[in-house]
Amino acid sequence: MDIDARGPRFGAAVTTAVLAVVLVTGSAWLLAWQTLAFALGAAGGVAKSPYGWLFRAVVRPRLGPPTDFEAPEPPRFAQAVGLLFAGLGLVGLTLGPEWLGLAATGAALAAAFLNAAFGYCLGCELYLLVRRVTVRAE
Repeated sequence: MDIDARGPRFGAAVTTAVLAVVLVTGSAWLLAWQTLAFALGAAGGVAKSPYGWLFRAVVRPRLGPPTDFEAPEPPRFAQAVGLLFAGLGLVGLTLGPEWLGLAATGAALAAAFLNAAFGYCLGCELYLLVRRVTVRAE
């Protein structure tokens, strides 16, 4: 079943804010929270992430009915990519080297910002590329 395309974009906006605060403060705890949010989104889909719940419970009831839908698999894959980068960032901020934490968090922030501001989901595009390559290889 397709999902309301506004949900992942809302999640990307919240993620952008969270990751920006992580870069400014260096908070490993806040990055751990974001890593958990990515893990829940990757495991259960964006609807199961905390930001997906917030969108459904608080934001969506205040909006009109959705007009744009998307398949749930690309955003779910994007959550897994975010999990990878947030996990690397968490390792860098807690165990070192710090530059790894900052670089990985910055990369995740850039991807989230592109989705939030322009509706361009890098993880979704990567999913489509992987699908094209694996279908051709079969």
